Amino acid sequence: MFSFEIKRILIVLIGAVFNAVSLNLFLIEANVYASGFTGVAQLLTSIFQDFLNVPGVSTGLILFILNIPVAVLGWYKVGKGFTVYSVISVAFTTLFLEIIPILQLSEDIILNAVFGGVIGGFGVGITLKWGASTGGLDIVAMILSRMKDRPIGIYFLIINSAIIAIAGLLYEPENALYTLLTLYVTTRVIDAIHTRHEKLTAMIITTKAADLEKAIHAKMVRGITTLPAKGAFTQQDKNMLVMVITRYELYDLQGIISEVDPQAFTNIVQTTGIFGFFRKDDK
Repeated sequence: MFSFEIKRILIVLIGAVFNAVSLNLFLIEANVYASGFTGVAQLLTSIFQDFLNVPGVSTGLILFILNIPVAVLGWYKVGKGFTVYSVISVAFTTLFLEIIPILQLSEDIILNAVFGGVIGGFGVGITLKWGASTGGLDIVAMILSRMKDRPIGIYFLIINSAIIAIAGLLYEPENALYTLLTLYVTTRVIDAIHTRHEKLTAMIITTKAADLEKAIHAKMVRGITTLPAKGAFTQQDKNMLVMVITRYELYDLQGIISEVDPQAFTNIVQTTGIFGFFRKDDK
């Protein structure tokens, strides 16, 4: 378990490196913006430097400051584990943004937008896949998903639309279009690495249903429906646990299943909609 957590931290660090490379070598000099809090930090840096003539304000510093109140909320509302790894991701992204020089590898803004989106999407994707986040909107989305069953995508849409609009107003209108291209590429890369579906249904076939139920309820606030099942080949009596989770909880669920019953068979499918109670305390 300890070695697994070490691997998790290393993946988070690698993701932070990719995020920093995406910004410092491609997006910043091209005035093309990333999504979420990273894009907001870029915009604020541009405003300070280009319009308010305030030197020395870096994207990494602003990104770190923006994530402080979000991390505090995440600690109390989401959970210590998820928040700690998110803080590690933000802290090292900030560090690498300060270490890696800001360069313009190409004057072609399309190349900057595409490669910045691909590299940034890879960094975010592997971070999410290993049960952490890059902070900012991911933690906000997690908090909202645990409060009420509401579409999270609307919050991403609002802030990213604001980034695109402000980019077009502050600079050339084309910058807004290139920013939109970066957001699209980033999303597609994350899709390929880590699921972006907000709700997922897990169907777990196991011989240790009681142990799994106890372990899941100890870590996740989710209801479970347990059904009798039988292996067609072995004719062994089993149980099927059915539960709906958010995409942020997928990594935790995988860890619980691997620890309690490594032989369990789990099928994860996209959930397009739900009716009725989603949480145990959803009343």
